[in-house]
Amino acid sequence: MQFLIIAHDGTDPDAMNRRLAARPAHFERARKAKADGTLLIGGAILDEHDQMIGSSLYVEIESREALDQWLADDPYTKGNVWQTFEIHVMRIANLEHFPLIQVHSPQL
Repeated sequence: MQFLIIAHDGTDPDAMNRRLAARPAHFERARKAKADGTLLIGGAILDEHDQMIGSSLYVEIESREALDQWLADDPYTKGNVWQTFEIHVMRIANLEHFPLIQVHSPQL
């Protein structure tokens, strides 16, 4: 299954310090997840001042239960960086199979 995860950081004064402290371990895990095909793409969500306030991730994993465990094991979750999650089941479009005219068609 494919999922879109929007993870919101805490808003307390120490939130950025927690993020920066957990960042090296989070990136190491993200590299492994990218290599094994679990993490399709991800990145930081920024506010109007270019400050990191959360993350967005596209993940492919067996089930919602497996996703919940995968998120629980992330250094940002363990380090109390991510406070809330929006999780959506999704399917990433493979645009290589559609001619450009179809992609822009209102019938899609």
